[in-house]
Amino acid sequence: MSTKKSGETVRWLEPEEERAWRAYRRMVIAVQARTAQDLAELGLSEADYEVLSTLSERTGTTSTLHEQAAKMEWSRSRLSRHATRMEARGLIRRAPDPADGRGCLLILTEEGMDTLRQAAPVHVASVRRHFVDRLDPRELAALGRTAARIAEPGSSPGT
Repeated sequence: MSTKKSGETVRWLEPEEERAWRAYRRMVIAVQARTAQDLAELGLSEADYEVLSTLSERTGTTSTLHEQAAKMEWSRSRLSRHATRMEARGLIRRAPDPADGRGCLLILTEEGMDTLRQAAPVHVASVRRHFVDRLDPRELAALGRTAARIAEPGSSPGT
């Protein structure tokens, strides 16, 4: 079945495609909800953890707001609002970006690093419990390859 929208033909999903899509969505929602719940018990959101872990891996525990927003696929304004909340909690601090007069740097504080050190083992255990340990090594490898291909912009089979 196909319909036209704005001059384009829409290819509807075949039953097997729809089953795969819905299974994928259920998986993502379940894993995200479960790992988010485990982080919430530590007073962190998934976004908090992403910012903290990314900054911990960067030289000088610093990143530009622009780079971090791109990594998270967030708008700069959305991340800026989130950074304001994290800054109020003492997890990060902001400083002017000397390379971009309109930008800012996100800098991991010692409190943020301590929080990450406490959260990382809990998060890894959560990821293992809700994701890794539910797959055998072949399934995990196949899912990793599939996820990498899907995450690559503009990818399709054979590219």
